[in-house]
Amino acid sequence: MEISEAQKLVDNWIKTMGIRYFNELTNTAILMEEVGEVARIMARQYGEQSFKKSDTEVNLADEMADVLFVLICLANQTGIDLTEALEKNMQKKSIRDAERHKNNEKLK
Repeated sequence: MEISEAQKLVDNWIKTMGIRYFNELTNTAILMEEVGEVARIMARQYGEQSFKKSDTEVNLADEMADVLFVLICLANQTGIDLTEALEKNMQKKSIRDAERHKNNEKLK
C-alpha cells in the first residue's frame, strides 16, 4: 500500500465508521498514548523490564499500526501529504548526514 492510499483509507474509515476526526489536540494526546504503548512493549521485550501478567496479550505490530493510524489522522487533518513530507525528510537527512554516521566511532 502506498502512503497516499493509507491516507485515503484512514480518511474514508473516519468519515464512515468514526463519524468525524477528533480534534488535533485530542489526536496528539492519543498519539502520545499509542507511542507509550509501543515503548512499554519495547522496554519489556527488548529492554530490562519484565512482562506483567496483564501484558500477556501485547502485540507490537498492532501497537505500531495504532501509532501510524493516529499519525495519518493528524496528517490528514493538517493537510500534510506524508509521501511528500517523507521524501523531503529523506533528502534532508541524506545531505545532512552524508558523512556523519560513517565517521561515528560509536557505530563501528
